Amino acid sequence: MNHLELEPRVPTPPPPARPTHRWRNDALFFSIALAIVALDQFTKSIVRDHLALYEQWPEHSVLGIARIIHVANSGAAFGILQGQTPFLIVTSLVGLVAIVLYYLYPPMDHGLIRIALGMQLGGAIGNLIDRVRLGEVTDFVDVGGFPTFNVADASISISIVVVLAFFALREGDARSNPETSTDARPTPARDD
Repeated sequence: MNHLELEPRVPTPPPPARPTHRWRNDALFFSIALAIVALDQFTKSIVRDHLALYEQWPEHSVLGIARIIHVANSGAAFGILQGQTPFLIVTSLVGLVAIVLYYLYPPMDHGLIRIALGMQLGGAIGNLIDRVRLGEVTDFVDVGGFPTFNVADASISISIVVVLAFFALREGDARSNPETSTDARPTPARDD
């Protein structure tokens, strides 16, 4: 008998993740952020160039639903903290760092979360650019009784809903499939 057959086979560990996979994920994250910033700044510049402050187009909302109106917001969401630009710049910078850290540690492997975080980053940068450059954020989408918003605001809001829904569905799935959840696995019996 060959002594090689008697030696136990040691499974070989899987090869380490290729760095190109990580770069591809990062490229998606930053490309989405960049696209949101570009779209946000482009739409805001069109509004500032073609509508006077508080001018609206069309004069009446489209189908009673929406219209474009040029609004300058020196506060945060929903008009709170008006005139607090320095404070909002600092909190925006803290928010940007938090988004990037949340993306990096632990690395987000799910594509949907990566997209949502890219949308949050792009939206935060878009509004930060306005605050630093103009001292206020240009808002222009008026939908009924909802506060006026812009592309950056919409991007941040949509991405937050996506992240919350993702984790809620993931938690619900873990509860409905206890055998796939590490918390629900039975502990092995001990011999005492």
